[in-house]
Amino acid sequence: MGVQGLNHFMENCCPDTCKKVDLRKMAVDHMTAHPGSTPTLVVDGMACVRQWYSCQAWVHGGQWKEYMHILNEFVSAFSAAGIKLVFYFDGVVEERKRAEWVRRRLRSNKDIAKIFHLIKRDGQQPGRDMFSLPSGLATFSRFALKSLGQETRCSTREGDYEIASYANSHNYMGILGQDSDFVIYDTVPYLSASKLCLQSMTTVLFSRERLCHALGLEKTDLPLIACLLGNDVVPETCMRHVRDRAINEYRNRHGRHQGEKVFAVADFISSCHPLRDGSGGIASLSLSVADTQLLENGMHSYVLPGQRFPWTNQELCDTGSVCAMERFVDAAILKAAKEKHTRAECFMIYNILYDGVVECSNTLEDEENTELPSQASVFQPVREHIHEVQFDNRRFSPFISCKVTHPVPLTYHAVPIPAVKEWFVFPGNKLEEPKMVSPKQSSDSDIRPDLKDLWFRKHTEVRHLQLSTFLALLELKEYAEVLDTLEVPLVVVVCLVTYIVLQVTHLSLEDVDAYLSQAVCVRFKTYTDLCHTKVPCVDPRAVQLGSLFVRGLTYLVAANSACGSPFSMEDLMPWRMFDGLLFHQKYLLAHSGRPCEELLEGNSSWIPQFYSLRELVLNTCRRRGRTIQSAPRRTQQEPGTSLNQEACYWGDSTPRRCESSLHSNRPCGRGPGAHMQGTAENSRGSQSSARRPNRRRYHLAPRWPQHNPRPSYP
Repeated sequence: MGVQGLNHFMENCCPDTCKKVDLRKMAVDHMTAHPGSTPTLVVDGMACVRQWYSCQAWVHGGQWKEYMHILNEFVSAFSAAGIKLVFYFDGVVEERKRAEWVRRRLRSNKDIAKIFHLIKRDGQQPGRDMFSLPSGLATFSRFALKSLGQETRCSTREGDYEIASYANSHNYMGILGQDSDFVIYDTVPYLSASKLCLQSMTTVLFSRERLCHALGLEKTDLPLIACLLGNDVVPETCMRHVRDRAINEYRNRHGRHQGEKVFAVADFISSCHPLRDGSGGIASLSLSVADTQLLENGMHSYVLPGQRFPWTNQELCDTGSVCAMERFVDAAILKAAKEKHTRAECFMIYNILYDGVVECSNTLEDEENTELPSQASVFQPVREHIHEVQFDNRRFSPFISCKVTHPVPLTYHAVPIPAVKEWFVFPGNKLEEPKMVSPKQSSDSDIRPDLKDLWFRKHTEVRHLQLSTFLALLELKEYAEVLDTLEVPLVVVVCLVTYIVLQVTHLSLEDVDAYLSQAVCVRFKTYTDLCHTKVPCVDPRAVQLGSLFVRGLTYLVAANSACGSPFSMEDLMPWRMFDGLLFHQKYLLAHSGRPCEELLEGNSSWIPQFYSLRELVLNTCRRRGRTIQSAPRRTQQEPGTSLNQEACYWGDSTPRRCESSLHSNRPCGRGPGAHMQGTAENSRGSQSSARRPNRRRYHLAPRWPQHNPRPSYP
């Protein structure tokens, strides 16, 4: 979030520090000043995703094809202007910023609770002022930009620091972001992402030189003013007594006026600037030892390689990535993991291998829905298996062969496999400490692969080992036989839906049908088709199920990364298999009792494929002792009532259960006329149907304005 109040100060109290710039002209000027170079901007991806996701529908899980179109337009606009882009994403959360990360996540949980309250009250998506990023947006944005041919990188330390350092070392044209920290770093010009207009290729430049002139400071003073005002390293409350003293002294001389806090702190810094005789400086601030150390750490976080810092005598040192797990992992694996991570070619693996720490931000989850567990709980088993496969057990247990016929203990030569610290956000988790998740071997697998084999060997047998390991991480080794019969995105959907249904006991046949039907249909729809998808209302349970699916895709990306990428990452991306609005439509149709043929839009080529996927999922679940029941739920909001997630369309007070059909020539096992086992059950179904002659059906009319298929930037 940068420096407390600095953006506001520059825009409102010192507007001369902000100037509108033409990016095309900047590019020409840059080439003139640096002959032979290509004008290049480093883009802070984390700061831009909120601007990039301008799709009107956001609560359903993401409109991914439309999002890809927006990203393509963004990239194309800069390409047409002759400007190269390098995208940077945060790859880690540094422990010194953990407290701030936790504070923001808990605040977002409260906002998400309000979102679900409004959905239940109104049956509609809340306004843009309540906007929450779709699950996995930052993660998938990395792969999306790479698929568009863009250079994309992930940080191995604080993201802002790496961006500022990388841009400075390459003498690039500027940084496009939305963080006032970029004013503090002595680096290339900082350009506003939120003020960007693609049509005119203009934005606002926040000038650190003009800021220094207005405040009477040197560039080397900016890190101190940032820390005294408050930033992610030094909380605002820690230096309040220093600011209060500075403000009182300033008011005595100048009186009260707008922006006095920043001006007062700047005057205070000037009065205690280090002198040649060694007097003044930090020592003159009369801080406690702990506050002095915190302040020095905060200031040094802004000092880039090769730069000097006059405020303290503390020697600068490289605080880059230090591997805490190296005694558990082979050096070649660590090197490869860091390279893959830096090039944004994997997900979660570097964090496990280097720090033994992973985190997951907020997901749209309804804290009042006790039937649906949190995504952190649902996907913990696959994470346990991913953690386990990452640690090279052969390094510590050479006596273990690649194939074993009995369980292998998870300790090797008295060196236990370490538990991974997981900071996962979900309702009810106060994030006071991480959850320690121990690696766990898959019960499906009789193979203990060497990570070097999975990552480095290239022959055809390794491909089979990679695929087998991937399925073992999901406990779905029986799907090996369908790998060659289905397109990879459909394999991914079948694996993920099966996994979710096996983990979440309250999912019904209608939920499975919604997941699978949208996956079959979405592959043949353009982004403009999907933009015009209509739903009559927003159902909170469908919102959570949509987010659950997309979050699950991130773990499949992690599993693919751990196994040496047997699948192309492109085939695991949501725009190949999911659209939130389309899923919501299918969910409402399925739970209103519509036949599967209607879910497949009457398309004769889609229907048999749907039934084939459905049979795979249901058969696998049945073999695991999990019978998928039909349990339609009332999703239409009745006038004067709230949405009732426990009610369904049957006339009696409890949902009617029925065995699902596994044959494509039978109707879906739900709603009136559904295939039931036994004439008595058929009779009861008919009686139930007779008691509800006026059941309402959905009319798929829009509840919000029609999408603009070509969103623009302000």
